[in-house]
Amino acid sequence: MERIGWLRAAVLGANDGIVSTASLIVGIAATAADHSTVLSAGVAGLVAGALSMAAGEYVSVSSQADTEASDLERERRELAEQPAEELAELAGIYEDRGLSPALALQVAEELTAKDALAAHARDELGIVGHLAANPLQAAVTSAVTFALGAAVPLLAVLLTPAEALLWVTMAVTAVALVALGALGGWTGGSGMVKPAVRVVFWGLIAMGVTSGVGYLFGQVV
Repeated sequence: MERIGWLRAAVLGANDGIVSTASLIVGIAATAADHSTVLSAGVAGLVAGALSMAAGEYVSVSSQADTEASDLERERRELAEQPAEELAELAGIYEDRGLSPALALQVAEELTAKDALAAHARDELGIVGHLAANPLQAAVTSAVTFALGAAVPLLAVLLTPAEALLWVTMAVTAVALVALGALGGWTGGSGMVKPAVRVVFWGLIAMGVTSGVGYLFGQVV
């Protein structure tokens, strides 16, 4: 759980980097574009995607952080203005979790005496220190892992002849997605098979659809 903040951003960034860049590459390749055009599109996708991921994660997580800060400020004000009601509210939370009324009140009183705001933040608002939103961490992690993920299909383009580009890129991307899903599952402690299957399944669908669109567009043009 302590890794959930950066792990979510890392897996999302790497997965998006691999899938979106590979899909862009196979979509362009399916139009029968030349090798340099496909490579240029992939590089542009890497740069634009990394910056987009960083901006999107920063804005999204900043909004979450602002909401948490607002909730904490409201709770701080309520503790100052109506401490008895807040104590009763905290005790009620512990009663709902299975403690007897007397023990719930005792626990609430002792936690309030130590750090009332921390107790309410954790047990009433669900805000825990190591899970709090960190916009900068999420932005940097997403941008870096997106670029690393996008580098995989780009390397496939660099090292593959034009005539085999489409299928080699899809194969390399599928292997990378399996590895990413397994790594994410292992790091999060949830097993490796299910996350790997889930990631590669949606990645193959994305590449299949974009290659089909590219082929149709190339035929029309």
